[in-house]
Amino acid sequence: MPEYSSTSGPALGLLGTQEGAPPHSVPAGSHGQRTKIDMHHHYCAPQWREWAEHHGLVKPGQLPPWAKLDTEAAIAFMDRAGIATAVLKPMLPARYPSSAQLREAINITLQSMIEVAQSHPGRFAFYVPLFLDDPDASSWAVRRGLGQLGAVGVNVTANYDGVYLGDPSYDRLFHELNEHRAVVDTHPHNLPGCAPGATTVPGIPNFICDFLLDTTRAAVNMISRRVLDRFPDLSVILPHAGGFLPYIATRMQALGRFCDPPLDPAVVRDHLQRFYYDTAGPMAPAATLLTQVPADRLLFGTDWPAAPADTVTDLALSALDADPAFTPEQLQGIYHDNALRLIPQLATV
Repeated sequence: MPEYSSTSGPALGLLGTQEGAPPHSVPAGSHGQRTKIDMHHHYCAPQWREWAEHHGLVKPGQLPPWAKLDTEAAIAFMDRAGIATAVLKPMLPARYPSSAQLREAINITLQSMIEVAQSHPGRFAFYVPLFLDDPDASSWAVRRGLGQLGAVGVNVTANYDGVYLGDPSYDRLFHELNEHRAVVDTHPHNLPGCAPGATTVPGIPNFICDFLLDTTRAAVNMISRRVLDRFPDLSVILPHAGGFLPYIATRMQALGRFCDPPLDPAVVRDHLQRFYYDTAGPMAPAATLLTQVPADRLLFGTDWPAAPADTVTDLALSALDADPAFTPEQLQGIYHDNALRLIPQLATV
């Protein structure tokens, strides 16, 4: 995923594992038949890694260990977690000195994902990585990925150098995405001002708190700018169950009048129910979320391999299955049906 902007330096890890821990290890047990659709599955193309190292964009050993896992490790994880299809969220974290080089990086990644999907029919689909701080390269990537290569959506970062989703500077590209009726998958990264590789609070990994705040800021800004009203044919996915958004919904409705422009409580409620939310995390118990969001807006996501396999199989899946807020029918929707309604193309990959 492009949670590193084209102007920011490379950084390590998302939900990184401890050094030496095998993020691809999977418990021996299975989680049932392969029926799930994983909407949050990270992918770092080996061709991109080789190219980026050759051009000095990343140093050997700079990427987290999980970024080097191969497709066979992904298939093994998916089989044991009961995942039929995974939608790849590409990551290509580097500082790109020119738009031409960024386009080359995107193209290498797209071609790699196409090869993976074609080599494993039915198992993989993919998003187009966009870097919104380079609008021309992003527009080119939309035309190429969505218009020519069969991507099922685009992946963007919550903020680029502190400019959050919803900012008017992104309107040109959002108009283009709206014309494609695109699925816009989002992902957080470090908060603005946090140096690459650093933590905001010493000893506290940024993915514990900061990533959730990053998603929340982007969502609130999109609500404030009424993105889903101005671009009604977009479908926006918020990762990690929307960050803190469900928990501050009432606060936003009560105090949003102090924002600029003011937040209308009705607009807040409407946008909350129109976003999609993935379960990657693992997420908190769903009772609070379901007071704000219909269950048919929830999508299953693992965050693998950034999230270790045992976190997914032992914690996240068990928590979803045991969550008393969900009915069996709602779980069926989360694991499979909601994704197919959002992206019917997944039935034919």
